[in-house]
Amino acid sequence: MKKLTLALAMAATIALPTLAQARDVTFTTQLKSYRGDGAYLALYLVDAQGQYQRTLWVAGKKSKYYKHLSGWAQGSGLRSSEYDGVTGASVMSGETLNVTLDVADTLIDAGYEVRVDTAVEDMRDNRAEVSAPLTTDGVGKSFPGRGYVQSFRYTF
Repeated sequence: MKKLTLALAMAATIALPTLAQARDVTFTTQLKSYRGDGAYLALYLVDAQGQYQRTLWVAGKKSKYYKHLSGWAQGSGLRSSEYDGVTGASVMSGETLNVTLDVADTLIDAGYEVRVDTAVEDMRDNRAEVSAPLTTDGVGKSFPGRGYVQSFRYTF
């Protein structure tokens, strides 16, 4: 019994630092005013070589339109396991999407970028409309979009 208690105590001691090595990061995407339907957005991480790593958030609930978020769609393979639990409503013209997520400290200042793909029905799709390095230097800075996004920023 004593060995089991000691083993559990040691396991908890090892696990606690791992749990504490993540932080809440708020991603804020402000859309421009445009004429048209709500925008679909995919926020995702790529590594230093530009290779897809993971989905952060998908705005827009109808998965049949996800193929228009082409950079994200290609990287994620449109597998539902890549976006289950990280989706919300589309974002309307002029509105702001705020998403707060737990991000591992090991991803910050490690060469990763946050990318944002956008699409609006019957309008242009924008692959990697925003690319923002995930760094402590980038906290609070505004990154412009090339299409529907007015600005993108993140805070810890």
